[in-house]
Amino acid sequence: QVQLVESGGGLVQAGGSLRLSCAASEYIFRMYAMGWFRQAPGKQRELVATITTADRTNYADSVKGRFTISRDNAKNTVNLQMNSLKPEDTAVYYCNAHHPYHGDYWGQGTQVTVSS
Repeated sequence: QVQLVESGGGLVQAGGSLRLSCAASEYIFRMYAMGWFRQAPGKQRELVATITTADRTNYADSVKGRFTISRDNAKNTVNLQMNSLKPEDTAVYYCNAHHPYHGDYWGQGTQVTVSS
């Protein structure tokens, strides 16, 4: 059963913008903290941004001031607005839902490629 569905990846030039979206089931959206991780070729998966059910946000230092994570309660969707993109932002981006007792769900991943 698919719980998280991502959309919005693609190819963009450096300095451009992309918006990623992750649609979740209503139960997960209401009960789980949501976030975005990314994995570049040959590197470990790393945290990009997270947002709690209370809308508290956390960002990796590398994306602070450029990326914004938000929740759309009407659509059970978490969005990641990415501005001023850099080639080093190129990676597969994964949506994550986390609960301290029930564990994690992951999306299938969406490719983001930033050309120089």
